[in-house]
Amino acid sequence: MASAKFKVDQIDHVELFVPDRYTAARWYEKTLGLHILAEHEDWAGPGGPLMISSDGGRTMLALFEGEPRGRRPTAGHHRVAFRVGGEAFLTFLKQVREVPVFNDSGEEVRELRIVDHDKAFSVYFCDPYGNRFEITTYDCTQVREHPESRR
Repeated sequence: MASAKFKVDQIDHVELFVPDRYTAARWYEKTLGLHILAEHEDWAGPGGPLMISSDGGRTMLALFEGEPRGRRPTAGHHRVAFRVGGEAFLTFLKQVREVPVFNDSGEEVRELRIVDHDKAFSVYFCDPYGNRFEITTYDCTQVREHPESRR
């Protein structure tokens, strides 16, 4: 009888360091629609994470107080990529004009360059603390047909 091979189901959470968890949570809510998970907020005591999510906790960011990546080359994880549908991808591009993100130098960015990966489109940015992020979509037809993608 063959034994079952182990496999993970999904990414549960990614841990990030930020100077103030609640200030960071407000930025993530405004920018990416990630909300504090009330059922895990008790973990946010000294040294613990503040858990945020956009899908009810199936995938989460765990915000810890500490020294963020800042402008150093990769420290900790390299980048967190979020998958969205084509319409959400285009909405994010518009939203950045009003709710800016940051580049690797820490400067506010109000327009992102779309990278065409043939099978997917992505945009890259940082949070105010230098943590790197990507928004990616596999809805290529919808993005290719939209005027935003021709810039």
